Amino acid sequence: MPNNKRPARGPSAQPNRRSATPAKPAKTAKPVEADPDELAQNLVDLALEITEREGPDAAALTARQEELTVLVRRMLRRKHDDVLYGAIEVAKYTDPDCCRLLRERVEEEAATYHVRGDDETELEIDAFMIPLFVHSTGGLVQEDVFRDDADFDALMDSFRQSGLASAATRIVLVRHLYDLDAVDRIRYSHLQEMLREAAQAMRSRKLVATPAIEASMRPWIGGDYEPEDDAMELRFLLGFALKPVDDPFYKVPSGEAASDAYFEGRMARYRMWAGSVSPLLQRCLSRHPAELELNFLYQDLFYGAKEQGVGELSMLATLAEVNQKLEEQQRPPDRIKAVVAPLEANGEPVLRINLYPLDGGAPLATVDKPLDLAAHLEAELEDLCDALGTVGLDGVLLARGFDTAGEPEDAEPYLPA
Repeated sequence: MPNNKRPARGPSAQPNRRSATPAKPAKTAKPVEADPDELAQNLVDLALEITEREGPDAAALTARQEELTVLVRRMLRRKHDDVLYGAIEVAKYTDPDCCRLLRERVEEEAATYHVRGDDETELEIDAFMIPLFVHSTGGLVQEDVFRDDADFDALMDSFRQSGLASAATRIVLVRHLYDLDAVDRIRYSHLQEMLREAAQAMRSRKLVATPAIEASMRPWIGGDYEPEDDAMELRFLLGFALKPVDDPFYKVPSGEAASDAYFEGRMARYRMWAGSVSPLLQRCLSRHPAELELNFLYQDLFYGAKEQGVGELSMLATLAEVNQKLEEQQRPPDRIKAVVAPLEANGEPVLRINLYPLDGGAPLATVDKPLDLAAHLEAELEDLCDALGTVGLDGVLLARGFDTAGEPEDAEPYLPA
């Protein structure tokens, strides 16, 4: 905070009246800012130490984890977004586990903010999103979204009424439907500013200016559909949840069985909410609600929800390309099998799908799905194979790789879990 007080004048501060000109004040050296690359590397080194730490010294591991959290929060306060993004990029080429740890820590801290309540209770506000795919004829009209006050208020109230939030939690939705371009433009420190504004507005009895939130509400990019076009659009509901830090409603029980039951219960309530709220949300989004079809992804913190939406969009694009290749073969899909293997193509990791005739021979077609260096490979393979199982193929196999002729190496049938 700036010091607005006038400095006290002591004897040494009196001017020298015998001097014709006052003495020049001594220059104060400016603090030297650390090099951004060095700051980024420090974050990577600390995350790598945490992921590689072995042995029973839990206290030392906890200390390192807390140190990482402190450093990330410091970068957020100072708006050093380039340091954080740079560290994640370096970690991506250093170690997958290290990158996942660092990215999860940065994204969780960026989407969460702590404040003190009027009674000194510690409160936490987080930014959550719900990704959804909207199917329509002609596409959504931005001017028609959230035009009715009563419907919008009912949508906000539905979170507590359906058991997705505790009675002590305050939920506020942003009256704007975000597209992926707008979500992409919200950097870590921008989201922190939005959280500060939301916390102040939710705790004030007066209207509070929210320039960061307003700046995030950008017009949609693209979507210039003709009235008769079939449209599928990825959109995000963005909201803020303000709650006591020690609210027992959000405490995950210890023990694997109890923890699994807790999350299964939340998922069940979310599915019930999605089913019951669909007619209301359709009215919120269009003047012709019956013409909309909504497909919800799971509610998550800001960046987790974004990752879900991007991942599902990528999968749908891959399946569309596979279906196009199948149509080009002019043979039934159940006379074709798919083999999936991870490899490097043009210097980038991909999951390659080769389509083969059942009677043997060279691959009929190839589709590559980009793969994040820090992704969980097994999970990505399972998701892709499960998705391929929906297009009517004879079967899906997993392989270690492909030889120069395109033949799979060590291929085995994929068995869903």
